[in-house]
Amino acid sequence: MSFSVSERQRWMAVLARASLDELRTCLDAASPLPPHRRLRGPETGLIMLRGQAAAVGDRFNLAEITVTRCAVSLEGGTVGHAYLSGRDAARAELAAILDALLQDDATKPAWMAAVIEPLAAIQAENEARQRRKAAATKVQFMTMATTR
Repeated sequence: MSFSVSERQRWMAVLARASLDELRTCLDAASPLPPHRRLRGPETGLIMLRGQAAAVGDRFNLAEITVTRCAVSLEGGTVGHAYLSGRDAARAELAAILDALLQDDATKPAWMAAVIEPLAAIQAENEARQRRKAAATKVQFMTMATTR
C-alpha cells in the first residue's frame, strides 16, 4: 500500500461530496465491485460542529450534523472506512468499499480512472458553475471603487 495521507484525503473528499447517483453512474462503467464484509454499519448518528470566532475566541458548539459511517473489509483483508454527512447508508457503504479498493496498489489505478477522476471533474465543473453564478451577482459601488 503506497499512498500518502493527503492522497487518501483527496479521494475520500471526492467520495464524500459525490451523490449516490453520481457514484452509481461511475460504478456502472467500471468493473464489478468485489465481495466485502461489513465490519461496522452503515450507522447514522450526530456529531457536534464547533465554531471559533475570528480564530482567536473561545470555541463554542455551533450545530449538530447527521453523519453516516461504515467500515468494510475486502477478501484480501484491506479495510475501508467512510464518514459522510447525511443519512445515505448505501452511499456510505459504496464509499467504504472504494476506500478499501483505492488502498490496494493493484486496483488503485483502475478505480482512480473509473471513479475518482470523473467524480472530481464533475465536482470541479459544479464549483466553477457556482462561482460564475456568484460572480454575475457582484455589485460594484462606484463610490467604493473610486475612493480606494
